[in-house]
Amino acid sequence: MCTEYEQHISYTQYCKVMQDLALGIPTHQSELDMPAANNIKIGEMAPVIRAAGDNIVELTQMKFGFPPTRTRGPVFNLRSERKHFGDSHRCLIPASAFFAYTGRKYSKAKHRFALVSAPLMAIAAIWRPSRKGQPAAFTMLTTESGPDVEPVHNRQVVVLHPLS
Repeated sequence: MCTEYEQHISYTQYCKVMQDLALGIPTHQSELDMPAANNIKIGEMAPVIRAAGDNIVELTQMKFGFPPTRTRGPVFNLRSERKHFGDSHRCLIPASAFFAYTGRKYSKAKHRFALVSAPLMAIAAIWRPSRKGQPAAFTMLTTESGPDVEPVHNRQVVVLHPLS
């Protein structure tokens, strides 16, 4: 599934979208809170958008993937169907593209997916607070693939389009 994404969104673009959505941004936030990144991979720190009060959102750095369990590796994708997230910490991952891979052995073919109609998207995610010395972490929500991703993979991340 999605183990990597890119974020080439300027802070100005981010602020414009938040303004269009009538959401405020804390005054202490700046370009430094949204550095461009070609390939954000599992285990790396990256910015996410989360609620910080009534109609206020903030960018905060979190680790991509929940920590490994005793029996499995890090949780980086989570099926969204038939789940309720009302008690979860929800967040959005600002992204310019996500990647899916085909093939069973190394080296797999890498496929890039981006919106044609907008320079940025948000990937639906949930996050957990820091635990046992680990930083706060996020995992992407997934759903059945749409017609563009389906030829490559049977699942995809939940993509939210910015308002036009």
